Amino acid sequence: MCTRIGETYRVAEFAAPSGLTTGPVPDPRYAGWLAHALDLARASGQLGEVPVGAVIVDGAGEIIGTGANAREATGDPTAHAEIVALRAAARHTGSWRLADCTLVVTLEPCVMCAGAIVQARVRTVVIGAWDDKAGACGSVWDLVRDRRANHWVEVVGALDEAGCGGVLREFFEARR
Repeated sequence: MCTRIGETYRVAEFAAPSGLTTGPVPDPRYAGWLAHALDLARASGQLGEVPVGAVIVDGAGEIIGTGANAREATGDPTAHAEIVALRAAARHTGSWRLADCTLVVTLEPCVMCAGAIVQARVRTVVIGAWDDKAGACGSVWDLVRDRRANHWVEVVGALDEAGCGGVLREFFEARR
């Protein structure tokens, strides 16, 4: 069983052993990186994309990849913010292995993005808001810490439910 503020829920029976599920103490730099990701999300929302933004930070604290949803603009169903940012970081480093990196994203990654995060060997995912419908980093599923996988990811979240979740709510309310 895992507990989030105000609720208890069951994580998949294949979640990583408890020693691997504790995230790091939040880095004071997370807030700045999340603010940058939120700016990217707002900009993509202005273009008619679902407003999600992501940044990838290397071990030295430098942003090496950014992304925002671009599915409408590209016609690419995989053009989620996390995938766009992972591709940019891989181009920047010249390697698909992003083992010393942190991905900071405004909305909890979906199953597709969680799989890509594991495949890229990202060390930590910092989440702005949980996705209680399709999240795959602890809310609905927990693919990034599945003990059957060859890599486990530390998860920190949700650091700004009101801000990050609010941008999404406003976007969808304006379209209904």
